[in-house]
Amino acid sequence: MKKLLELYERFAVLVSYLQSPFLLVVRLYWGWQLMQSGWGKLHHLDKVTDYFTSLNLPAPGVTAHFVSGLEFFGGLLLILGLGSRLIGLILSVNMLVAYWTADRDALFAVFSDPGKFYNADPYTFLFASAMVLVFGAGLFSVDALLRRRYRGWIEKQ
Repeated sequence: MKKLLELYERFAVLVSYLQSPFLLVVRLYWGWQLMQSGWGKLHHLDKVTDYFTSLNLPAPGVTAHFVSGLEFFGGLLLILGLGSRLIGLILSVNMLVAYWTADRDALFAVFSDPGKFYNADPYTFLFASAMVLVFGAGLFSVDALLRRRYRGWIEKQ
């Protein structure tokens, strides 16, 4: 049994080296997808405003500008790995609001019909954003670079 536990421990250590490359792939792919989504919305603000109006959102024009910019610049920040946990939180809240306003049935079906929940449009963005919120950006990020660069200064504060 001891041998098996030691073998498992070595396996866990080896696999943990994949965490930062995996987070990099998640950030690059979903950051790019968010940027594209935001870019599309920024270039069709009239349609986004009309859609938000149909959802009875308050101030649909302002909301369209905000969400479009958030997706574009939030995606860019994810790609860079800059302010990752904060942008992960903001994007996660944005995707939960998207569920609440546009896919409420899917949101309420999270336990009764999980397929409906994870097939809804906000799901993958929510999952990627929550992953970055919980695990951070990883070693291959501006956050990690800044942390290494200013470690001494931070410890003195």
